[in-house]
Amino acid sequence: MDDLFLDVKNRLKRGNKILFSRDSACLQKLISLIETCNHRSLVMWALNCSQQTLKKFEEKYPQEVRPKNCLILCESWASGKIKMNLAKQAILAAHRAAKDVDEIYGALCHAIGHAGATVHVETHAIGLPFYELTSLVREYNNFTLISQKIKFYYENLLYWKENTDKQKKEWAKFLLDFNRPNKEKQLNKKRDLYTD
Repeated sequence: MDDLFLDVKNRLKRGNKILFSRDSACLQKLISLIETCNHRSLVMWALNCSQQTLKKFEEKYPQEVRPKNCLILCESWASGKIKMNLAKQAILAAHRAAKDVDEIYGALCHAIGHAGATVHVETHAIGLPFYELTSLVREYNNFTLISQKIKFYYENLLYWKENTDKQKKEWAKFLLDFNRPNKEKQLNKKRDLYTD
């Protein structure tokens, strides 16, 4: 297990702000699954997983409503009830909230912001684990806990991959484009071209 987190531990020692990346060995299985999912499944996954993130954040900062507003407005955006501009403002506000709280909970604000931004493009989905896992490492420094959280992400994404389109849910028109390629997959192909 330690080998899977070597890059994370090295980033922690160097004092990096974000401890996880698309190159993190511990996230490769999750990233591979993300690449196989449609945009709607990733939206459902990110918004669903971020509810736990929000709950933890609100336990410490109940008066700070920007992360919650972000998720509410992004859900409305995904449903086609509001336009991108309102949701974008809420996403940016969630990221700004990170400056007004401690580092551990600031990372949770960024995680929530990326979860909401998944409605815009699939490449934001992985931002949820990057920041939430960074928060967990900084708070607990327990890599068994981190492995369990990654497993939770993976299993939750498998569920949404199989069940999103079975839900009776309204979707914004842009999320109903079944011919759109997965942007995370496209990004990783480009990255592979530059690293070969």
